[in-house]
Amino acid sequence: MEVSFCCVFWKIKDGRSTLRSSRRHMRRQSLEVIPDSVRAPAAPQLEDMVRRSRWAAGLAPEDVEHVLGSMQERQFARGACIARAGQQVEHWMGLVDGFAKMSVASQEGRISTLTGVSAGVWFGEGSLFKHEARRYDVFALRPTRIALMPRRTFEWLRGTSVPFNHYLQELLNARLSLFIGALAHERLLDTDARVANCLASLFNPDLYPDAPRFLEVGQVEIGLLANVSRQRVNVALRRFQALGLIRLEKRGLTVLDLGGLRGYQQGAVPLSLGG
Repeated sequence: MEVSFCCVFWKIKDGRSTLRSSRRHMRRQSLEVIPDSVRAPAAPQLEDMVRRSRWAAGLAPEDVEHVLGSMQERQFARGACIARAGQQVEHWMGLVDGFAKMSVASQEGRISTLTGVSAGVWFGEGSLFKHEARRYDVFALRPTRIALMPRRTFEWLRGTSVPFNHYLQELLNARLSLFIGALAHERLLDTDARVANCLASLFNPDLYPDAPRFLEVGQVEIGLLANVSRQRVNVALRRFQALGLIRLEKRGLTVLDLGGLRGYQQGAVPLSLGG
């Protein structure tokens, strides 16, 4: 980005000329964007996350390098707001490490969690498509690092890469399916079944391609995602463990029977669809 500076000259009585640089110009210079050609290399974790993303597999090596050269990484503490509803969207975001949630809030302060975001997940493409303000908040539930792909790079990929567009179609379809399922579960299922389906949804291969069977997630975080209290989550998890669906660990839980979680019904032995 080129920045032109206006310098003000004036003559003093002895005929000498003096150059004055205003503080405003100094601030503008300090915010100047570094061109892609001289941008610092991407952090190793960010680069690894991008290269492992499904959409990157369809790009030529030089195109991947171009994408990496345009990206930035930001870190957020637990509880920090990663993205705010109402803000104009200028980046496609990917979660490098950590865990976050998407949520919406009413004017009265009521909050509803939409979904969780774990490592390897990309989000925010819908607002970029429509050039509209973001409709939801994104909060870090633990220390989190976010990859930022600028709009110009996102649009360049859309205009030049057929595999990238195919990936976006699959992503949008998977996200639509997730929200339809969540709405149905909220209206039709009891609390334990909602918790089971909440856990199972974190293993959707189109949305969470790198999800390990061990989830480093706490009961409070599960409660936020399933919209139930932590106490009810505790009861449900212990019931799932007794049924052999999960194993509770010190810092989270391990899923033993993913199909059983997906087919869980209150008061009945779950129908396992295969792990």
